[in-house]
Amino acid sequence: MAEIRIAFIGAGNMAASIIGGLVAKGHPPANLSASDPSPDSLGRLREVAPVATGSDNRAAVEGADVVILAVKPQVMEQVCTDIAPALAGGNTVALSIAAGIPVASLERWLGPGVPVIRCMPNTPALLGAGASGLYATGAVNETQRAHAAKILSAVGLVRWVETEDDLHAVTAVSGSGPAYFFLFMEAMAAEGERLGLSRETATALTAQTCLGAARMAAESGVELAELRRRVCSPGGTTERAIESFRGDGLEATVTRAMAACLARSKEMADELG
Repeated sequence: MAEIRIAFIGAGNMAASIIGGLVAKGHPPANLSASDPSPDSLGRLREVAPVATGSDNRAAVEGADVVILAVKPQVMEQVCTDIAPALAGGNTVALSIAAGIPVASLERWLGPGVPVIRCMPNTPALLGAGASGLYATGAVNETQRAHAAKILSAVGLVRWVETEDDLHAVTAVSGSGPAYFFLFMEAMAAEGERLGLSRETATALTAQTCLGAARMAAESGVELAELRRRVCSPGGTTERAIESFRGDGLEATVTRAMAACLARSKEMADELG
């Protein structure tokens, strides 16, 4: 993996996080490059790792094994058509982390023969604690799939999905998911403050509780329902709170919210593709 040359088109926060993760795991900075029209973004990236930077997208992708498309969806068509001549006839795989751009559009803009992978990451990748769903077209070989998985695993968990439509579900679960938890945490911390705790204490306890629960869910190997049951002593305080949540329709609220998220993800694919 260390000899793989990876080019990033776009040098924003997600690109910087992936580059930082790769370098931390031993990938040579000499085999990483990035292109971006913003000198400020490139400057911040060079603070993360001493990688080659510039503003010429075609020059950045020359000789790359993997090109990571880390630009806003609104400029993806322009970027892809610009670098298409440099990718023609080669064996470079394009990995898009832009939301809402379907594979068919990427293939059309990049030209025939370019293998394409789509990725739906999430913002905890900025801390190396991300969750990414990946989908590969049939043109992507096993080596390229392995490279993509290793690149994204530098910033967190990676899971492959079987169909491109599954990425809409990934968006509803993990892509948008951090905001769900932030909202719930906001409500918990605010109520803790109302009940007499300082804002600092209520926020710290809420955040640490969320972190601890997440670690138990990820690391214990125990089903989520069983973890919940283990906290709920019969007739105790937690059971009373859970009964209140369920009485107010928490599960139905989550269902409606995630359905709305998935529907918007599909709408964006139609609008941007």
